[in-house]
Amino acid sequence: MLLKRGGIWLFLLIAVVVGTAAFLTPRTPQPLSYHHFADQRSWLGIPNFGDVASNILFLVVGFCGLAFLCRTSSQERFIDRSERWPYVFIFLGLLLTACGSAYYHLAPDNARLVWDRLPMTAVFMPLVAAIIAERVNVKLGLWLLPVLIAVGVGSVMQWHLSEKQGAGDLRFYAAVQLYALLALLAALLLPPRYTRGSDLLVVAGLYLLAKICEAADRRIFSLGNFLSGHTLKHLAAGAAGFWILRMLQKRQPVLQSFNQNSRTKELES
Repeated sequence: MLLKRGGIWLFLLIAVVVGTAAFLTPRTPQPLSYHHFADQRSWLGIPNFGDVASNILFLVVGFCGLAFLCRTSSQERFIDRSERWPYVFIFLGLLLTACGSAYYHLAPDNARLVWDRLPMTAVFMPLVAAIIAERVNVKLGLWLLPVLIAVGVGSVMQWHLSEKQGAGDLRFYAAVQLYALLALLAALLLPPRYTRGSDLLVVAGLYLLAKICEAADRRIFSLGNFLSGHTLKHLAAGAAGFWILRMLQKRQPVLQSFNQNSRTKELES
């Protein structure tokens, strides 16, 4: 396990490697075929109903997450109250993702896709800030929070402007997603501030499952014409958000957990 003081260098190294790989990768435009999803059925007058309605999970998790953070009892889950701020942005990002993704899937095209991707970066990047705050340094994580959000938003705007200029370039938006995933996994190498650290592995696994479902959209839909891969992607990504909320609800500061276990052993003996 790495020492905390070396943690920031680990995150910087990942950023350099991912950024360099993005620069060296050939420019990749957004394929127009991306917007042709497998399940285009309408229901209750709503086009592409499955891909639109499945965003409700983002809405529910985002609302429940913000409600939890507003409760007085949630303060017990944070050693420093300011550590809540990255999670405020994560759950707010999930609420906005529900709206942006539903808007996009009503009539998918590049112009609407911007409003799907912008709020998603407001989930990825605050999660990295939360990890740095909890595993490296609280003040550093909070200082990086607006910086990381700006990088995420900038990657979407860079892609959007490149498409408008006829030279679409997805590399840096993809790099932001990859960096967030690798940072999530790298956090497991650092000493935890709280219990439930292994929940990050579940979150990463659900995110990977979401990407697999997205890639296998038509293949999954062809299995029974019931749910498409893209609909399942929304559900898996929403489940990842739920797991973050579950982690916050159940975790304790590591020292407090250690003291409780010690008292239990003393009573048993």
